[in-house]
Amino acid sequence: MSKEDNLNKNWKKDFPIEKQQATNVSRRDFAKFLTLVSGGLMVGSGLVAAKAYMYPKEEVEGEHFVCKKEDVPLGGTRAFVIEGSTIPYILIHLETGEFKAYEQKCTHLSCSVFYKPGTGIIHCPCHEGSFDAKTGDVLGGPPPRALPSLDVFFKDNAVYVKAAAPVQEAKLG
Repeated sequence: MSKEDNLNKNWKKDFPIEKQQATNVSRRDFAKFLTLVSGGLMVGSGLVAAKAYMYPKEEVEGEHFVCKKEDVPLGGTRAFVIEGSTIPYILIHLETGEFKAYEQKCTHLSCSVFYKPGTGIIHCPCHEGSFDAKTGDVLGGPPPRALPSLDVFFKDNAVYVKAAAPVQEAKLG
């Protein structure tokens, strides 16, 4: 008996399932599997929701230096992270001369967004989401809400950001 025949024989002894039986899965086993996977997804989603509730997103406090005005050309961008935070932001020097700062994570699935110079659009390549570069509002695609923004201001020739002032909704009446 060759070594190969011996290995095949031992393998069949260790795993006695025939090929025909290996491809047949009963409905009961399939239903058990689906129940287990669905339960795991439900528990995972619950844990993510609990974490978001118990540990809310850190708010930006104070003023933070980003760069000098001349470091960002007209139509250009600069990525930055505020000290003590892990949230990526993007500073945009719009073609109108304005500076805007937004979180660099899409509000759909947190993919990185980027500014398309000359279009006035912040684009998310993951699912083709689009945001208005002047306001951060959703223009198209699946994002459910506008990009979180920071207020941009200047001290001499330096660009600073701080938490955006809360938006007052107009009362109807």
